[in-house]
Amino acid sequence: MFLIGTALASGATPLMAQTSAPAAKTAPAAVPPAATTPAATTPAATTVAAPSQGTIQSISVRGAERLEPETIRAYANLAAGQTYTTETLDTALKDLYATGLFADVVIGGADTGTIVITVRENPVINRIVLEGNKRLKSDKITPEIKLAPRQIFTRDRVRADVDRIIELYKRQGRFAASVEPKIVQLDQNRVDLVFEIREGDKSKVRAINLIGNEHFPAGILRKQMYTKETGGALGFLKSNDSYDPDRLAADQQKLRAFYLTQGYADFRVISALAELTPDRKDFVITYVVEEGPRYKFGKINAESDLRDLNAAKLNSLVRLKEGTWFNAKAVEDTVNGLNELAGTLGYAFADISPNYDRDSEHKVMNITFHANEAKRVYVEHINIQGNTATRDKVIRREFRVNEGDAFNSLKVKRSQDRIQSLGFFQEKLEIKQTPGTTDDRVDLSVDVEEKATGNLQLSAGYSSLEKFIISASIEQNNFRGMAQTLSAGVNWSRYSKSVNLGFTEPYFLDKQILLGGDLYRRDYNSFNYIGTQRNTTYSQLSTGGDIKLGFPITEFASFGTRYSLIQDKVTLDKATFYSLKNGVLTCDPLKAGRYLCDEIGTRITSSVGYSLGYDNTDGIRPTRGQRLTFSQDFAGLGGSVKYLRSQINGTKYVALPRGFIFSAHAEGGYIMPLGGKKFDSSGNQIDAIRLTDRFFGAQMRGFDIRGIGPRITRQTYDTTEALIPVTKNNNYSDSLGGRAYYMGRLEVEIPLGAGARSLGLRPTAFIDAGSVWSLKSPVVDNIYAVCTPDATNTTGTTTLIRTALTPCPTLGGTYTRTPGYKETFLGNSPKPRLSIGIGVNWTSPFGPLRIDLAKALLKQKGDETKLFSFNVGTQF
Repeated sequence: MFLIGTALASGATPLMAQTSAPAAKTAPAAVPPAATTPAATTPAATTVAAPSQGTIQSISVRGAERLEPETIRAYANLAAGQTYTTETLDTALKDLYATGLFADVVIGGADTGTIVITVRENPVINRIVLEGNKRLKSDKITPEIKLAPRQIFTRDRVRADVDRIIELYKRQGRFAASVEPKIVQLDQNRVDLVFEIREGDKSKVRAINLIGNEHFPAGILRKQMYTKETGGALGFLKSNDSYDPDRLAADQQKLRAFYLTQGYADFRVISALAELTPDRKDFVITYVVEEGPRYKFGKINAESDLRDLNAAKLNSLVRLKEGTWFNAKAVEDTVNGLNELAGTLGYAFADISPNYDRDSEHKVMNITFHANEAKRVYVEHINIQGNTATRDKVIRREFRVNEGDAFNSLKVKRSQDRIQSLGFFQEKLEIKQTPGTTDDRVDLSVDVEEKATGNLQLSAGYSSLEKFIISASIEQNNFRGMAQTLSAGVNWSRYSKSVNLGFTEPYFLDKQILLGGDLYRRDYNSFNYIGTQRNTTYSQLSTGGDIKLGFPITEFASFGTRYSLIQDKVTLDKATFYSLKNGVLTCDPLKAGRYLCDEIGTRITSSVGYSLGYDNTDGIRPTRGQRLTFSQDFAGLGGSVKYLRSQINGTKYVALPRGFIFSAHAEGGYIMPLGGKKFDSSGNQIDAIRLTDRFFGAQMRGFDIRGIGPRITRQTYDTTEALIPVTKNNNYSDSLGGRAYYMGRLEVEIPLGAGARSLGLRPTAFIDAGSVWSLKSPVVDNIYAVCTPDATNTTGTTTLIRTALTPCPTLGGTYTRTPGYKETFLGNSPKPRLSIGIGVNWTSPFGPLRIDLAKALLKQKGDETKLFSFNVGTQF
């Protein structure tokens, strides 16, 4: 029991424990009310021997403030004229204390029969204050406190609340936490209740000891457990090294599961003991185990009471082999597979279970799989709950079974994957099966938890050439709750600018027909530096749009078609690259290079295309399955461009043991010109595929945008007679793209502990490889100097000097010598570029963030690399 100490001014007074229960007390009636005397200094009541039996003459109550005297007499079960004994008064005292309304009770007058009940009422709580809690916020603690303002203060209830708060901290791994309740006495017998909390540090697991393990070292067994020992180079990232008693039981199950996969069918954990270290900071956990003998599989048989699933068919599906080591996980997987097979035949509640026959003498485990009799069932109701923004029909149309259909477990699983792939709901969504109104009916229920489906994304990157690259996009993937996609985006860099708008309706007219379209404008600029001055070389402006249509062929295959109309315009800076020829301002090959002059102009591309796709992945973040797409586009339905472009890409996802997810991605393409060879104005053959239509490759981490593939580099020289290159800033390159490309990627998502996962961290390691090539070599010039006749030279002509020491002509007048250059064609090779790196996806408080750090290991001369990039956005 707690006693209330004296309150000085507004200071808090600790509540001290009283070790003995209240005993009956008698005192003279003249003793003043106990409420006026501090509990810590209250004098002991004078004990007057009561007669063995007497009659109550009168009952008076003193010290009551809130309670009526009649109420107190009723609680005491005493009345005038009643016969009493010592036991009667003792019972009355205990009954009054049991109400929880009184801090002190004295019953006097036992010797005369004139009974005086003197009480000191428990105070009323004015407010409850938490102090010292930093790791555990008040909104987590307050719901656990049963006391509340305007309730009667009792010491027992305070003690219970202290225990609850300490238990909360124990669940957080803080076993050194302590709570000291104090009160601040106020007027009118009111108090403020203060819980002073000392949280302490998290109690870590200092060591995990194992006793009795003979066949597996302790290190291997520790790796099987959820709980980890504290310390290590990355110990600060661990969240599972704190002591959790609930996790102790789970670790025992993990140990047993491990041994059962290794053939030890009799394994058991004899004891698990967690001891607090003397400094009360850490725990030492000790497991005592008994491994037992190791078993092999014996005879494997199957029996069936199901009409459509006989024993022979069951036996044919069991993959366990006699003579191999017993593996309980393999048995469980077999049972799941057999139950799933029964589910495809309509047996939603099939019961296929293994019957074990242990032969301890020969150390073999004989197993008989028995399919018990069950009824074929039908879907009665499909119940959808939790969707507030998403319309019911959007979810319902993803079900592969309808109400009234025969139950099929594969179709239910596929329905679950399709709903998950919408990307509108929580991860690990589950369709639950419950019995219907009769034993041949089943209800399917899905309780969804909606998440943000809008994306506001900001992307940024850095390269030595472009400096910062920034893009912003907004997209709503569940527009109007109808799964429609509405998007808009803007990209800006010194390299390119673009804006795009798009809309897609996945179920046009409530049919499985996808209809959508896009409008866009893209402005790409290539540039170089002369000294520190940035100069644009060529600009590529594309304006266009497309309309697309798609529909499913099978459950996993789909077909789509599209039509695109695009206007491409390639221009050069006239002040830099044009000259007057015969009074007309014309692109000057001496300044721009012939390949750029050949690309100038406006062309219209009118194309039609199709795509064939296959996708059986299991959600928006796949862990299994594959995606494959093949597409072709034919340009030539009008317009001025003719080609056939083919592309293919595919990704395979595999869930590896221990939570790793492996993915392999490959893609490639080729564009074939239609319409014969092309030549420039000088009769030189040029590539028939224009710059705007070529492949520039998929973005490879470790390389810059358009950082690989064929390109022209130009190195400028000074005006002296010697061949001396100017500073590096005067050198530049233009990416030309190619007719063919390929790219492959191997990536592994690395699982982290529960703490890191709760922060939304998903790190990956990857290898990228690819190339862009197959381009007709453009005509390049090695011009070391240009000799131009000056105003007084009326007979001279412009002369190109391609050797270092050749002077300008001296006949006919004087010449002006201008800087020359050397052009080189590089990178036109299918040899792979290769990069390796690490990245991390982080669901940060301000949106999803992707960071990549990649190093180019293989590259071609002229390739441009980029070490670091990141992408950040937010959802709404």
